[in-house]
Amino acid sequence: MSLWIPITIAAAFSQNLRFMLQKHLKATGLSTAGATFARFLYAAPLAAALLVVYSGVTGAALPPLSPRFGVFASLGGMAQILATMLVVALFAERNFTVGITFKKTETIQTALWSLLVLGETLSGNGLVAIMVGLFGVIVLADPPRSSGLVWHQRVFNRASVYGIGAGALFGFSGMAYRGASLALGDTDFFLRAVFTLMCVTGFQTLAMALYLRLRQPGEIGRVARHWRVTGLVGLTGMLGSLGWFTAFTLQNAAYVKALGQVELLFTFFASYFIFKERSSPRELVGIGLVLVSIVLLILAI
Repeated sequence: MSLWIPITIAAAFSQNLRFMLQKHLKATGLSTAGATFARFLYAAPLAAALLVVYSGVTGAALPPLSPRFGVFASLGGMAQILATMLVVALFAERNFTVGITFKKTETIQTALWSLLVLGETLSGNGLVAIMVGLFGVIVLADPPRSSGLVWHQRVFNRASVYGIGAGALFGFSGMAYRGASLALGDTDFFLRAVFTLMCVTGFQTLAMALYLRLRQPGEIGRVARHWRVTGLVGLTGMLGSLGWFTAFTLQNAAYVKALGQVELLFTFFASYFIFKERSSPRELVGIGLVLVSIVLLILAI
């Protein structure tokens, strides 16, 4: 089995834990931006510490910076922040699930970005696996007919614009992170991943801190006061991001994003076994399609 596969699955699991912790943070009174900032605030120094320890133990020299790396890392970091803000905006929309359905097109949009910018293509079998997974996600997220939405409301609305925009930006950020890592040259793949992670999260921390200082005075202090939970958010966020960045270094970002849909299965298991929630037949069909796509993807690579 290729190394990027277990790394991606571990990253998806860590991301699921982070979302659960951030949901708890919202209950403490922190704003959405504050809960998001917590992820970067602690992830950046943790990534820096990991880089120092790893380079010290292995004796590996830090990779040289280049303008290409700086462009990819900064654009990817900003795209991820903007994509997150669009997802937050979806919560204010009545037909939120429609927007989330379109947001899940990020996998195929990642493939398009990778083709246009990096010149990376997909195999025929890999593309089939991605499309099966995309269809499964749509089955999972698309509102049932009982929602009262007619077809044009399900497709042409503000939520769908937010969702497509978020998917495009998340897809771009995944491609950009791979581009940044590749720009560091043919060195130790883990060193490149950690170095890229440190630079990106450092940039995102500064950008979010500036935003909170200008738009939400006092929120940074509230994040610091809840350090016990925000620290765990930062730790799980750093571990998840480290997994994503390492996987992006090893494999086409579109394949990584496609396999990352395994996070939906982790969410389903938590819902079923922890919260005792039961799924509808339609949701079970969607979950089954995601499982099939993951198996096809692993066999295709």
